[in-house]
Amino acid sequence: MPVAQLDPVPRSRILSLDAQRGLIMVIMAIDHAAFFVAKHHPGEFWGLPLPVHPNWASFLTRHISHLCAPGFFLLMGAGIVLFGESRRQRGWSEARIARHFVVRGAVLLLVQQVLENPAWIIGSVVPYPDAWFFRPSIPGEPGPLMLVLAVLSALGAALIIVGLLQKLPGWVLGLAGIGAIVLSQAMVPGPEMARVPFSPLMRLTFAPGQTGILLVMYPVIPWLGVALLGAAFGKALAHDRDRTLRLVPLAGLALVGLFIALRLLGGFGNTHPWDGNGLMNFLNMTKYPPSIVFLSFAVGTNLLLIGLFDWITPLVERYGGWLLTFGRTALFFYILHIWLYMLLGLPFRHGTGFGVMYLIWAIGLLILLPLCTRYERFKAGKPAESVWRLF
Repeated sequence: MPVAQLDPVPRSRILSLDAQRGLIMVIMAIDHAAFFVAKHHPGEFWGLPLPVHPNWASFLTRHISHLCAPGFFLLMGAGIVLFGESRRQRGWSEARIARHFVVRGAVLLLVQQVLENPAWIIGSVVPYPDAWFFRPSIPGEPGPLMLVLAVLSALGAALIIVGLLQKLPGWVLGLAGIGAIVLSQAMVPGPEMARVPFSPLMRLTFAPGQTGILLVMYPVIPWLGVALLGAAFGKALAHDRDRTLRLVPLAGLALVGLFIALRLLGGFGNTHPWDGNGLMNFLNMTKYPPSIVFLSFAVGTNLLLIGLFDWITPLVERYGGWLLTFGRTALFFYILHIWLYMLLGLPFRHGTGFGVMYLIWAIGLLILLPLCTRYERFKAGKPAESVWRLF
């Protein structure tokens, strides 16, 4: 996930979480290569019609990326708890642990504005000089963009909040996470309000879109809910790792079943109900903000994949070192890959087909792997309080 993985004591690392984090990074790179190289990046916003995909290649290229953001927040929540437990074993005080989370969250908020957003601006404005201004594909009101808050900002805010709450019992964290997700769904405005210039507070908490110079892609409350569920998951792992990992696939199946049931029933939890026309429309869901069906599908699938990686641990240890490296250098990978694919995409002012885009995606991963490998080794030699470990 983009937030630097919250390293527990090395011998207690849970390999399946590292592998899943690495897979998320690889899949995320597809989505961003599509944006920068193919110039193909639809958005599934509340209040606006869902994007129409001309074929399955277009749909699946976007759809597979839906695993990423929920996976980021879920794994971060679990990592917060595991990090706290490991640092207590090393003698850290509660104040020191809390301060670490606050600093790390603040770093993410700063990195969003200083290191990430310039790449998106360059990658958007060079091929589309008018992209600096409001586009009709985003809810809100017209205006130049000056402050964009996306996934790193929401991760930073959630990291601070969950970091301060991580001593609470697991069942409290889980109920709070469910409550935040349900509340967010209830607070989604109707489509007739898509162009209303909501207050910055409403944008930051529930209703993504643009108000004046502010563009919010990831409102805090629903994504905080996922991080809180991840923290509850982390509590279970800290209490009984083996039993929890055995039950993870069952939890994943239950969430996927909830997705299917809610999608078929329509109504609350969907934001954009299924119109009854085919599998593609059935799977086409609202991401901004994440609907309950979206999160049920994505979190459930992440849990199933974690269970799979746990089952095939010997194979991952033998053949999946590259995946583990990406998972253990997540924030470093994230910032680096944004700039890399932005630069690789600049020659393609009018975009590419998916074949060329996927080729460039693979080339990008080959470039990133040795850089992440070197950074992983570099970071391992730094003390716990080193700023380098924040990446």
